[in-house]
Amino acid sequence: MKIPSFKNGIRRVPLRYLPFADAASAGLPLGRLLRLSLFQVTVGMSVALMVGTLNRVMIVELGVAAWLVALMVAIPLLVAPFRAVTGFRSDTHRSAFGWRRVPFIWTGTMLQFMGLSFMPFALLVLTGQGDIKTPDWFNQAIAGFSFLCVGIGLQTSQTAGLALATDLADEPTRPRVVALMYVMLLLGMVGSSFVFSLMLQDFTPKKMIQVIQGHAVLTLVLNAVALWKQEARDPARAAALKLEPVPVFKDAWQRFISNGKARRFLVMVALGTAAFNMQDIVLEPYGGEILKLTVSATTLLTALLASGSLVAFAVASRKLSNGIDPCRLAAYGVVCGLPGFSAVIFAAPLDATWLFYGGVFCIGFGAGLFSVSTLAAAMTMERKEFVGLALGAWGAVQATAAGLSIALGGAARDAVSTLALQGSLGPALSVPVTGYSFVYYTEICLLFITLAAIGPLVRRANLASASEPAKSERFGLADLPG
Repeated sequence: MKIPSFKNGIRRVPLRYLPFADAASAGLPLGRLLRLSLFQVTVGMSVALMVGTLNRVMIVELGVAAWLVALMVAIPLLVAPFRAVTGFRSDTHRSAFGWRRVPFIWTGTMLQFMGLSFMPFALLVLTGQGDIKTPDWFNQAIAGFSFLCVGIGLQTSQTAGLALATDLADEPTRPRVVALMYVMLLLGMVGSSFVFSLMLQDFTPKKMIQVIQGHAVLTLVLNAVALWKQEARDPARAAALKLEPVPVFKDAWQRFISNGKARRFLVMVALGTAAFNMQDIVLEPYGGEILKLTVSATTLLTALLASGSLVAFAVASRKLSNGIDPCRLAAYGVVCGLPGFSAVIFAAPLDATWLFYGGVFCIGFGAGLFSVSTLAAAMTMERKEFVGLALGAWGAVQATAAGLSIALGGAARDAVSTLALQGSLGPALSVPVTGYSFVYYTEICLLFITLAAIGPLVRRANLASASEPAKSERFGLADLPG
């Protein structure tokens, strides 16, 4: 009796049991789509390494000052505003092969590889463990340069990669492709976090070198697999471009930003991103200091946020496929964040851990719904040949707003807590929870302002599509395990 192969067995599984099956199309089969999404996995791995693992390792094991660690982690955000330029250049790139996106994704990959290759040695020299003594400013500059290379690389590869996914996906399947890309990013972050923590459980400098450089090699391999035969060579396009004038970024940007809808959209993205991310740096300390949760209990918060986001991606995929306006769906995400932050605030006076966990899940759900909806809206903000510009602008605004809001959230918590504990705000507020509550109340205010910014965008979309029948397509992510 012949035993069927794994490949043939998979082919016999009904499509309704494969959660990403209907994200594929004739021009972008499922295998090719999943292979392309590997670039999002490597981006998630790099983010988890820098923001999570190295954040803790540098402060605890290597004894680096917290302010210096925060500065290093924030360095990649310095290049976020240039994502719009990257997207535009990938739109108009003149390659001898006719490629547009591939050269930028590969350049970003090589920059990530370079930064990760010498990052562990730069960190060891930074802490004075090098054989040759060098000035502190030089050590800090080299370590910062490694973080900068990784930041430029992942921002470049992600911007061009999302643009390539938009080029390859057809209009009906594009919402599900967006959801799949976000899911792969999240899986890369969560999965690599567990692997990094397991491998660095018994920390030694040698293990740190092995982990970071192993990640560098894996990034190179996975992105090479992701790019293989994704963008067809088009010599005819290259020949035609030689006869056309070179597009100027300034002109394209002025045309894009002169659209009132685009300006309001970017403002809305900045406000909503800031509202959902300001609590990132204070959420776990809030659970530990105010609710007296253990370390293992606070680590559950990351899983709750991720679970909420995964559910949101599934919901967004279905709703967008059915023709809902992306801006309206983003507004629903903002509304979901309001009870989430309220639950987190009231968990302290009620001493209700379950309420805190429920609020964290709602925050993750609202943030995920807002992010994937705004990305879907950005994909339709420009003509297809200039979609990289719109995606770059969206990514630049989102990353910059997230970084600034996280920094402001930590600073606001420290400043208000200091004033409260000194008695400057009155006896009723002289408690440690005051600083945390100030951050959460600020986020609620930002959510209401975001709703005000979304309103005209939703009205315009409704007026434009009032005469169009709603589309109805099969949902492809509903079976995704929660």
